[in-house]
Amino acid sequence: ANSASSGLLNPEDLRKRKRMISNRDSARRSRLRKQQHLDGLTAHAALLRKENHDILANLNFVAENYVEVESENAVLRAQAAELSQWLQSLNEIIAF
Repeated sequence: ANSASSGLLNPEDLRKRKRMISNRDSARRSRLRKQQHLDGLTAHAALLRKENHDILANLNFVAENYVEVESENAVLRAQAAELSQWLQSLNEIIAF
């Protein structure tokens, strides 16, 4: 009786079948690991994009504040110079 016709596999065919199933499972696990790795990288990239956006927004806020403070400092310096001259004039009047 032929082993194929009787429905039984000879040991070599059985080993090949087991190896094929094992390879298929291994390939499936490998694809799953790759997909999980890709998902992790995608999530990390999204997080980095958000952090980059937040840093840029903060930088713009700081730059705007810097311009405002610099302008205010210029006004205060001018006022200080004016008051200093006024004080000097008053001191000269008192000393005279």
